[in-house]
Amino acid sequence: MTNPITEAQAEAAPLTPDAMPVGEPLAWPVVDRDGALLLDAGSVLVGEAERDFLFQHFAPHRGDVERPEVAPQSAAATADAGEAAATTRDMHLNIGALMGLRPEIGASGAPMHPCRLIGFAPNEALFVTTPYVDGRPIAITPGENVEIVAIASQAVYRFVCTVHALSHAPLDYVVVSQPANIRRLRERRSIRVRAQFPVRYGIGEEGAGYDGVALARGISALGLSVSAAWALGKVGERLRVSFQLRSGDNATAIETTAVIRNVQTETGNPAQATLGLELDRLTPAEQMAMKVYVFERQDDVLSWTSSMR
Repeated sequence: MTNPITEAQAEAAPLTPDAMPVGEPLAWPVVDRDGALLLDAGSVLVGEAERDFLFQHFAPHRGDVERPEVAPQSAAATADAGEAAATTRDMHLNIGALMGLRPEIGASGAPMHPCRLIGFAPNEALFVTTPYVDGRPIAITPGENVEIVAIASQAVYRFVCTVHALSHAPLDYVVVSQPANIRRLRERRSIRVRAQFPVRYGIGEEGAGYDGVALARGISALGLSVSAAWALGKVGERLRVSFQLRSGDNATAIETTAVIRNVQTETGNPAQATLGLELDRLTPAEQMAMKVYVFERQDDVLSWTSSMR
């Protein structure tokens, strides 16, 4: 005799199209199978084409119901970490290079905090600006190990340093030891790689909330290629976009505006559209997350076109 399905189990199961009415505000948020937010509570599906697109590309679930932990499936598989670089000089870092820093203890899942390289010592120690979080210096102490990501002209490097000293004059900066455990990921210029994750969009540059969800097909350091249920605008118009990038155990939320650089309407009924979006208002932390995401997926390179920067 089979056990009856409980109400909680039914609510945690994937949604069906019939459970998501068209033209009516949703009573609960909708998430993908990996928990990525697709639609906020109160969002309205404007037509069956938009609902069909949602179920064609995602696995909608109710976002107000707890579900068993599942491994992320929307993001593309992470590429191999790359080959090791032997010394600090091999990285060819320049003064002013964008970097990210976080304490090594408890680093899993913690964000990288942006900073910049401002100097080298003869013993290959590094001088970096102090990262700030919510207007305050990050909490690190001398003797503590930190993990650093450094963006060079052609590669991103990961390494570990020990904090030697903190200084507040003539500006806030941190002195860290010679890098150890250096790892290198190659970058080729003007590339984009395959991607598959939800991108929430809002029509127009101004406004609160989001109107629907698109599917990312490709990503570069400054742009996205997305598929949508319909053409979301004309070339030169702006959208509000929100998405999450996963890099190893880290997840970075990006919420910004995008310029539509290219629109291609696909044949078929309904007529879906592919858009090339330029993200021209990224913060330093968001820029770093975009670059790291691209660098880690070098084996999934798409041919470059002018539709995405």
